[in-house]
Amino acid sequence: MRLDKMISECGIASRSEVAKAARAGKITVDGAPVRHADVKVDPECQTVVYCGTPVVWRRFVWLMLNKPDGYISATEDGRGDPVVTDLLPAEYRKMGVFPCGRLDKHTLGLMLLTNDGTLSHRLLAPKSHVTKSYGFRVKFPLSQEDVASLEAGVDIGGYVTKPCQVTLTDEKEGIIAITEGKYHQIKLMMEAVHNQIVFLERLTFGPLSLDPALARGEWRELTEAEILQLTEAGRS
Repeated sequence: MRLDKMISECGIASRSEVAKAARAGKITVDGAPVRHADVKVDPECQTVVYCGTPVVWRRFVWLMLNKPDGYISATEDGRGDPVVTDLLPAEYRKMGVFPCGRLDKHTLGLMLLTNDGTLSHRLLAPKSHVTKSYGFRVKFPLSQEDVASLEAGVDIGGYVTKPCQVTLTDEKEGIIAITEGKYHQIKLMMEAVHNQIVFLERLTFGPLSLDPALARGEWRELTEAEILQLTEAGRS
């Protein structure tokens, strides 16, 4: 791998910045200064130091974010609304992380971000049947008939949703677990039983649960064990 590619993929500096630093003798490989950014390096067995900072190369990164209200599930928004990647340090944005799936602007909770397009696609593919659960509150009481309709599948504008699981904690609140992610799906499902969502928070994504230590807007990297769990979920 080229030196400039390695460092830029880590989100530390752009390729032009790497070239400038190399010419200034500010990059070493295994302790020896290199003057050209296009030299070949093995990121898994060679030690690279950029401007005094060791470079830890990772091909992919996965983050868990507790999404706050009002943020768009995107890397940019033409209307000027804040996007979820605004909540991350610049190094992750430089690495090209993006949301794995979407949450509506006013939906809160667990969001995964990554630059691993292959695994992200597998986790979101309908055939993978990866379950996502949401805590919800609705405007009007839900009857047992409403719950039965939701669980069996309802028409949300020409599409009948797949079976899901609804667990009520009281007549207006509960948890709904679905295996698909149509646009505004839960909102439209509740409208199909003549109700209205007033609060929605994603609690789980596949095998992962929202870390209770994360306040709204906070994030952390996934552990290796959590990434392995996601990898297994994407194979199902």
